[in-house]
Amino acid sequence: MPTTGSKAQSVAVITLGCARNEVDSEELAGRLAAAGWVLVDEPENADAVLVNTCGFVDVAKKDSIDTILAAADLKAGDHGPSAVVAVGCLAERYGRDLAESLPEADAVLGFDDYDDIGERLRAIVAGEVPVAHAPRDRRHLLPIAPTERPAAGVSVPGHGGAASPADGAAPGWTPPVLRRRLDGSPVAPVKLASGCDRRCTFCAIPSFRGSFLSRPPADVLAEMRWLSGQGVSEVVLVSENSTSYGKDLGDLRLLEGLLREVAATGVARVRVAYLQPAEVRPDLLEVIAREPTVASYFDLSFQHASPTVLRRMRRFGGRTDFLDLVERIRRLAPTAGIRSNVIVGFPGESEEEFADLVAFLEQARLDAVGVFGYSDEDGTEAQSLPHKVPDEVIAARVDEVTALVEELMAQRAEDRIGETVQVLVESRDEDDDTVWVGRAEHQGPDDGTTTVRSVTVDVRVGDILTAVVVDTDGVDLVAEQVAVRP
Repeated sequence: MPTTGSKAQSVAVITLGCARNEVDSEELAGRLAAAGWVLVDEPENADAVLVNTCGFVDVAKKDSIDTILAAADLKAGDHGPSAVVAVGCLAERYGRDLAESLPEADAVLGFDDYDDIGERLRAIVAGEVPVAHAPRDRRHLLPIAPTERPAAGVSVPGHGGAASPADGAAPGWTPPVLRRRLDGSPVAPVKLASGCDRRCTFCAIPSFRGSFLSRPPADVLAEMRWLSGQGVSEVVLVSENSTSYGKDLGDLRLLEGLLREVAATGVARVRVAYLQPAEVRPDLLEVIAREPTVASYFDLSFQHASPTVLRRMRRFGGRTDFLDLVERIRRLAPTAGIRSNVIVGFPGESEEEFADLVAFLEQARLDAVGVFGYSDEDGTEAQSLPHKVPDEVIAARVDEVTALVEELMAQRAEDRIGETVQVLVESRDEDDDTVWVGRAEHQGPDDGTTTVRSVTVDVRVGDILTAVVVDTDGVDLVAEQVAVRP
């Protein structure tokens, strides 16, 4: 087992879940590096393994637990880690219960431990057994009035806040940027905000991520400039609800202003994730559709299309409203990408309500759709709703919708044959150095790829290739290179 002597201790950070967790992991890495830890890629070569867990749905919870168990198995080897520590959403949400049911984890830490993560981890490797995190409703940490929240001084993961003022910051920190890249990807997420003020009946996220809190625009832009200097070409702006950005800073149209400034950061392309359809504004649509540095890409959280199901979800809108929004977007930017997620089998979902969702998907013909079967989540209002849809019915409806959207997404891809696209290069084909793989402007990180063939110029990961779509493979595009733009 690694020993704790005078040499610097090492840590491996494993990230599970969404892009917001990726930001949190890189902030944790920044804090650990500033505290003297050496970051390593392989858990078996580390003194400690930090598992940043996801606690969103059952599958993600299981993946998190399996990852912790796999890391703990490494402790049995001659050169394995001395400690495995759980952090992240699952740890924050369940705390002591997780620690009791998962003794293989040497510690379960919450978000409040992040500011001092270096010392916490050092003590655990030395044999200290800390009291497991006690969960609490993090919505109570911030004032009810949004405009009073920025002055509350609450430390929020991923917001890059140093524990001490800038002039006394630890070596390696560049406030307001507190981050260490964990991979060489030319794409990186940046947090616009954290938390959510909506009360969707199926969602537990606000209880463990807290109320909505925006980051100051200057901090967001500074982090983007820093990432550009680290070789990042595309930034994905993430939050639980990006359309609420700025409401606690006194300007609900702050996102539009921020997007007009991103070109000056040096980043080649910016896309915005997690838009709430009920909060989308005409000016925001215009900026996303027409600002050159901003990808014409609309990540809209529809969740369903039946007005009655949406009301039971405590959400707004319906098929007519959503189709109108899709039409407005395509009038502004005919080649824009539109993606969404839908929940099938929500309590009380009738055949007619399900048919409403199917009809919407057929008419909207979105570029990317994630399909989720409903399951009860601890502490949510939907957990106690009556008229639960039987599991076998949910499974059948998931299969039906999944098959439908796969066909529709493939059709949308075929519609793009002959279209000129700007492809951000992310990797080269292992067998052919004239073939590169990346994503076009309408494709988010999980929405498919574009393979560019016959590349005749020098290309590096992070370059943007101009290409013409000539073929498709399901949702993926095949294109021929036209020119390169560095």
